[in-house]
Amino acid sequence: MSAVLVGKKAPVWQSRAVWGEKIIEAFSLDPLLGKYVVLLFYPLDFTFVCPTELHAFQEQQEAFAQRNAQVVACSVDSCYSHKAWLDTPRAKGGIEGVSYPLVADLKKTIAMDYHVLEEKEGVALRGLFIIDPEGFIRHQLVNDLPIGRSVDEVLRTLDALIHHKEHGEVCPAGWRPGHKAMKPNTDGLKNYFQ
Repeated sequence: MSAVLVGKKAPVWQSRAVWGEKIIEAFSLDPLLGKYVVLLFYPLDFTFVCPTELHAFQEQQEAFAQRNAQVVACSVDSCYSHKAWLDTPRAKGGIEGVSYPLVADLKKTIAMDYHVLEEKEGVALRGLFIIDPEGFIRHQLVNDLPIGRSVDEVLRTLDALIHHKEHGEVCPAGWRPGHKAMKPNTDGLKNYFQ
């Protein structure tokens, strides 16, 4: 089975999650159809790079909302560990203030379905998937455990997906909103380089 999921329907799952102050017994992505979903896997609660990433995504929640996108995070920890980490202040390594859902993948099936389970360590690699409003995976990125992700690049990728959907144009290397895109044909490429 290929580890490349781009272009395929996002794997379906249901699990416990913490969202705000609530523990949700049967969280899934189904109610989020119609939005973009940024599903990010991280190795473990109470670690080192992970809180920097979760806070970085939290700091851009308004930017995600403007793009009709919902961030959802997932690790192999329990919902009780997630809750304890959410109750821990940032200055003590916690993620207090993170307002998007944290999914508990205790059985590691979600990480396996998305091909990000690092079996030797028994944790998820830093996988990131952008799922479109119809439930298809449009972007996939997997970092090794010690390497944090760039929220700016995730937002840029979302902008490119949205631009393509709205205008039918493709987005060249380094494209940002307001920059030149192109028609997906030879003339479009020639016009881009002129």
